[in-house]
Amino acid sequence: MRAAQRIPLTSSIGRAALARRWHSTSSPSDIKPLTSILIANRGEIALRVGRTASEYGIRTTTIYTNPDAHSQHALSSPFAVNLGAPSAYLDGDRIIDVARAQGCQGIHPGYGFLSENPGFARKCTEAGLTFIGPPWQAIETMGSKSRSKEIMTAAGVPCIPGYHGAEQAVDVLEKEAKKIGYPVLLKAVKGGGGKGMRIVTSPDEFRSQLESAKSEARNSFGDDVMLVEKYITTPRHIEVQVFADKYGNSVALGERDCSVQRRHQKILEESPAPNLDDAVRKDLWEKARQAALAVGYEGAGTVEFIFDNETGEFFFMEMNTRLQVEHPVTEMVTGEDLVRWQFIVAEGGRLPLNQEEVEQRIKERGHAVEARIYAEDPNMNFMPSTGVLQHLRTPEPTSTVRIDAGFVAGDEVSSHYDPMIAKLIVQGPTRTAALQKMRAALEQYEVAGPTTNIEFLKRVCVSPAFVAGEVETGYIQKYHDELFKHEEVPDEAWAQAAIGMLLEESSRQEATLLQPIGFGTSFQHRVFELAEIAPQGDEAPSIPVSVTQLGPDRFSATVGSTIYDSVTSTYDRTSSTLTTFFPHTRIATTLVRSSSPDNLTPILTLFQRGTSYKLRLAAPKWLEAALGKKDVANSVLAPMPCKVLRVEVKEGDEVIKDQPLVVVESMKMEMVVRSPGEGKVKRVVHGVGDICAMGTALVEFEDEGKSE
Repeated sequence: MRAAQRIPLTSSIGRAALARRWHSTSSPSDIKPLTSILIANRGEIALRVGRTASEYGIRTTTIYTNPDAHSQHALSSPFAVNLGAPSAYLDGDRIIDVARAQGCQGIHPGYGFLSENPGFARKCTEAGLTFIGPPWQAIETMGSKSRSKEIMTAAGVPCIPGYHGAEQAVDVLEKEAKKIGYPVLLKAVKGGGGKGMRIVTSPDEFRSQLESAKSEARNSFGDDVMLVEKYITTPRHIEVQVFADKYGNSVALGERDCSVQRRHQKILEESPAPNLDDAVRKDLWEKARQAALAVGYEGAGTVEFIFDNETGEFFFMEMNTRLQVEHPVTEMVTGEDLVRWQFIVAEGGRLPLNQEEVEQRIKERGHAVEARIYAEDPNMNFMPSTGVLQHLRTPEPTSTVRIDAGFVAGDEVSSHYDPMIAKLIVQGPTRTAALQKMRAALEQYEVAGPTTNIEFLKRVCVSPAFVAGEVETGYIQKYHDELFKHEEVPDEAWAQAAIGMLLEESSRQEATLLQPIGFGTSFQHRVFELAEIAPQGDEAPSIPVSVTQLGPDRFSATVGSTIYDSVTSTYDRTSSTLTTFFPHTRIATTLVRSSSPDNLTPILTLFQRGTSYKLRLAAPKWLEAALGKKDVANSVLAPMPCKVLRVEVKEGDEVIKDQPLVVVESMKMEMVVRSPGEGKVKRVVHGVGDICAMGTALVEFEDEGKSE
């Protein structure tokens, strides 16, 4: 059994909060110390809450489901209860029963799932449990995007133009969209995390986008009521972290810019927001505090605003009535443990700092940036990736480099839940220093197994416009060519792969290729047919890389027209590191070998000089034929492990390029699988509700309908 990874918080966080535990409370009788809680969530947030709880002697009970039985959060506490099915994290009644049976005083709901469910919060209170979050009435009020906007307007908080009415007929919504003016944003009233949200650029696509948004909202929230808002074409996403206690105190702990997003979900967050006028910054803080006070808020919350780059105006978007994934950014620039603040408020204490003290902290502590490490493939439209984390090496945590993670090497990233592996957070005295530190930390991150977004994050962090602070929510689309530019694999990497495979095989005694022949000193010669696993799944041509061993640690390698004559290489099996002294340089490479999905060819992941490369050993054609590898040129395949939600075609249909064929769901994300070309449907292989492995045929075409 692997021990759960424990990542320390910044050095000042725990001690400062402990010293203020009873600070400025009205009287000792008002304080009801928490001694035992249940964490009603999974992954890194369960570990995150558990760390703070353990620092203050609060016993934690964790919950898990069958897919998470060996997860780090399930192993992090001796008090752990299996809920069974993957969806059981949403079973509020059962979780409350578990909390009571375990003798818990309160429930911490984490980031998602039940954290913004007013019914669950109310039931906790009725069951005599402390809900470590805002009052259920505040959750209910702010959880409705339409009702929250009415309250914000009355409180003087500017709101974006839009329709928030109860009438949900398609014709009505379409008419309102026309009145507002395209482009518009469709958003589920009870949505969050980018789910149930679609941008509509023209009347022609309104109905199809509405149906897609409604479907995703029903699957995610059990509710498909929509609102329609004006879509600002060059927006920034700026949010303010607020905290309030039951004594009417409310503070804004600075703002976070979360503009770099894909699928309306954040991947980079930072604080303070760059290139923001200080007067506007203070106005945002004040409006966020007004929003919290307007609904009698208590605990942690995030007030989200859309900032218009063209006009300099900002508009209230929504309030997330919980602690958010990106809260460590705020912790880094304030030196405060926000989970501890949640405990203080839940126990009946006053806020540890006032607004003036918070602002002084922010001035002193500089800048922080958070990168979300996802198991996903940016080159495939950020498609989630699953599998076992065969190799995981992280930067060394320090007082200014923090890692919040829910996985360790050997864990599996499944298709049942969100694909976030970890969060990397850095702090520096300036934004420039923080970005430099982030880039360096990302270069030290090594993950082999599922595809990750680490290389993409590196490119964003050095993108000139991002470095200049010229951010907007459409940043990835605007700078697509730059961010997705393909870098060629250097010759040294090809040579390292071939030499490494030879030495790795020898070290495991799986081959005798390095044994001298007869009584001579000659060593065998190998030619490896290697190919890059190219972006967008393209079939990259293989290239021959020849290796000849000249002595125990000496090799000659040829890559195309480049010859490395007499290089010295040593392989450390313990660290999987190959160190080679080329004529012009020394390169140390971490090599991780794994099997391809078809089990025909090995995959080799290389990490060297802050960059990763993924290569495959091409299988001979005769081997593919001997093993009966199927030709799937006339099939559309499942892009990931998924569940079929809808089938849009039937046998005999004539389809055109990009026509929707099947709608699938994986990792809570809905995706439309489209036709790659014109053709006639021969057979629909899988129907609604079917569970499909990655690479499974979904739709087959007639022979004359081959894909382009």
